[in-house]
Amino acid sequence: MAHRAWRWGRGGLIGLGLTAVAAWGLLAEGFDRLSRQATTMIQFINPQPIALASAMISPLLFDTVSDFSEGVAHVRLKSNLGYIDRDGRLDIRVADSNITVAADYSEGLAVAQAGSYFGYIDRRGEWAIPVQFRQAGSFSEDLAAVQGGTKYGYINLQGEWVIEPQFDLAEKFVNGRAMVKLGDAYGYVDADGRPAIPLTLKDAWSFSGGLAVARLDRLYGYIDPSGAMVIPPSYDGAFSFSDGLGRVRQGQHFGFIDSAGTMVIEPSLSFASDFSEGLAAVLIEGQWGYIERTGRVVITPQFAYAADFSEGLAAVQQDGRYGYITPQGDWAIAPFYSNAGPFSEGRARVQIDNRWGFIDPEGNLLTGSGFKDLE
Repeated sequence: MAHRAWRWGRGGLIGLGLTAVAAWGLLAEGFDRLSRQATTMIQFINPQPIALASAMISPLLFDTVSDFSEGVAHVRLKSNLGYIDRDGRLDIRVADSNITVAADYSEGLAVAQAGSYFGYIDRRGEWAIPVQFRQAGSFSEDLAAVQGGTKYGYINLQGEWVIEPQFDLAEKFVNGRAMVKLGDAYGYVDADGRPAIPLTLKDAWSFSGGLAVARLDRLYGYIDPSGAMVIPPSYDGAFSFSDGLGRVRQGQHFGFIDSAGTMVIEPSLSFASDFSEGLAAVLIEGQWGYIERTGRVVITPQFAYAADFSEGLAAVQQDGRYGYITPQGDWAIAPFYSNAGPFSEGRARVQIDNRWGFIDPEGNLLTGSGFKDLE
């Protein structure tokens, strides 16, 4: 579905696959972690050639691309790595030819991989924090979780250790709290590395909407920033709050609760994504559609895939092609593409045959110089 919730894998960094981009985040563990990923990321499919490309006027196409973040998108064409602006101009060229993977910019720096290790590049495409970490996450609240040796800690924007490596797992900071794991226990630290919530939980997620998923024994509930279990652990699965609602699972069915723990949509759905822009994608009798916050179906299930709404549009798949619909369920951009991502900063990445480009909300393909000035 949409690309907004990648997580760190329990064994290390993930997300360095086909798009070589995105953001690094923590991959879900077990059924609920995997189902969360499945409902927040459109799956790649084998592209099928289409005749559309021949009718276009010099679209700007690449081998791999990322979503736009902080005004630029990461692109790769053969051995060239760089970042383009929203007009298709090469804004940043990655300087070190040893870099094989680079991520989105966050707080002015982007994670980059050279060999088996990671560092951070600045907006000139040069190393700001030298490559040295076994794993590295994007900056959030001026800190980034990195693996030094066998343990995780946090560095600042200058690459200095603020919280020494001591954890088996570490997530990004959200409102002054970061989830960490030591042994089999989960808890949270503050920006100085002090325990904010003791490591006594069986599982925990980052905060979202002022609450965080936490597990005691076998069941999931939600804690507040003080660590108080404000929504009792009574669910077989629980997911981060989004748009003011939390997706929960009882048995094999999904429903939604509000921040007070009141069930607002009964757990009767065979599968559902989180709410985004007032709508949630749901799977009904093998087809994807959308419900609104009362649980009423507002876009009839008719799609093979359906992503979260982003900037007023959602990518969906019908008859093997991807396009974009409005919240009313009308086609805004007809399904021409082999694959499609969410709109971010006014652009969405789309796949044409085996290449990737960008469109605006009207479906116009981005043109520009890209790497041509280097040729």
